[in-house]
Amino acid sequence: MTDRTPAAASPAASPPASTAAAWAAVFAMSLGVFSLVGAEFLPASLLTPMADDLRISEGLAGQAVTATAAMGVVASLTVAAFTHRIDRRHVLIGFSLLLIVSNLIVAFAGSVEVLLAGRLLLGAALGGFWSLSTAVVMRLVPEASVPKALSIMVSGVSAATIFAAPVGSYLGDLLGWRFVFAGAAGLAVLVLAVQVATLPSLPPRGRTRLSILVELMSRRHVALAMLAVLLVFAGHMSLFTYIRPFLETVTGIGVTAISAALLAFGVANFAGNYLGSMLVARSLRLTLALAPLAIAGLAVLMTNLGADFPSALAIVTLWGLAFGTVPVAWSAWVSRAVADEPESAGGLLVAAINLAIAAGAAVGGLVLDLSGVTSVFLTSSSVLALATLTVLAGVQTGRAPARA
Repeated sequence: MTDRTPAAASPAASPPASTAAAWAAVFAMSLGVFSLVGAEFLPASLLTPMADDLRISEGLAGQAVTATAAMGVVASLTVAAFTHRIDRRHVLIGFSLLLIVSNLIVAFAGSVEVLLAGRLLLGAALGGFWSLSTAVVMRLVPEASVPKALSIMVSGVSAATIFAAPVGSYLGDLLGWRFVFAGAAGLAVLVLAVQVATLPSLPPRGRTRLSILVELMSRRHVALAMLAVLLVFAGHMSLFTYIRPFLETVTGIGVTAISAALLAFGVANFAGNYLGSMLVARSLRLTLALAPLAIAGLAVLMTNLGADFPSALAIVTLWGLAFGTVPVAWSAWVSRAVADEPESAGGLLVAAINLAIAAGAAVGGLVLDLSGVTSVFLTSSSVLALATLTVLAGVQTGRAPARA
């Protein structure tokens, strides 16, 4: 066990000496997020040609997404413990190498088994990177700059949301799906080069054992926070997964207009990352509570005004803006409320998000089949409102004391 000195308990206490170097490293983290999440999103836009080429069903090809998410849960819970003696710079660079290998395996896959193997490697890289990311950012910049740095890192998700699916779909149609994954591997090589050039040495800190996960969940405020995370992301995911059926059947628009609405969501989501950093600086608790409440209200508005495309577009845009604050706020929560164990807490957070994504999509599909797409939005609204109540009921947002 490492010595729990005040410096060790507060990773943000010793950022790199050069401010320029620190922010270059934060940018490298954002690029890592962009390349990892972009690779995660690619199958959604390439499912049909992948299935045709491998001579499998689209449903089986879709398991490429399931494999990534499942491995992401496992990696997020175990990576901090299994790599507790390794410099975090080397661990993060290792994940980028894993991303390159994953994309190349998928690009040259001759069977569904090889395809899934490649996607499992992606899940390991994705879950591992995310679980360490907040703790690393806390060590790169001064404490006062952590919310801004987190918003920059999380903006990689929004950028991937905006670019990965449409660019992947276009290039896949033009050059083939294998070229897209090979190109993603090439992008990962560039990201790796930036990380090698900018990430400083970050010796491991803290008690990164698997038992720490159990100890963290025994803390009431952490358990409540994980429940809130499950509710927020499950509610959002059930909405987002079935937004296209809503726009097709209720709003009555075609593919081009749907693409425009999703692009508006992505751009607004990107702006929401920076809005989130400003709101967190003012009040973390208020940001955590208001974001799901705002999305819940927008979901109800969608069921009442969504038949009109301009109204639906405005609601989807505001939804993207509101949700953009969510990952920034929860990453900031880790940096403040569990500052004594940020790596393990980051692993719990990523695992909860992955579980919520799977649960939200599954429950939303069940409600869709039983009651229709409007019921999906109303049910999700209730879940999101419950998330707000959970935050207000006792999610601690003050700085955690150092623990012996």
